[in-house]
Amino acid sequence: FPLLNSKQRAFLRSKANSEEPVLHLGKGGLPTLLRQAEDALAARELIKGKVLETAPFSSREAAEQVAQAVCAEVVQVIGRTFVLYRRNQKEPKIQLPKA
Repeated sequence: FPLLNSKQRAFLRSKANSEEPVLHLGKGGLPTLLRQAEDALAARELIKGKVLETAPFSSREAAEQVAQAVCAEVVQVIGRTFVLYRRNQKEPKIQLPKA
């Protein structure tokens, strides 16, 4: 899995600004969220998640655990919101800038 460079990461952060969170992590924990993350990444490549106050994890912990479980990369964590990216190898939907 190729790591993003700083230019690509900045590009993805700007794209994520206008996105609404599609994942919401609460007291249910990660198991219920992982299937949603997998499906959303397959469809979109770039997703935003929100960690609710009832969640047993911090935003950084949640982002890293979800990213590791679904083979994605953490693009950004701000407050209770995180952004993940995973390139669709068969049909890329986001054209990343070159290095």
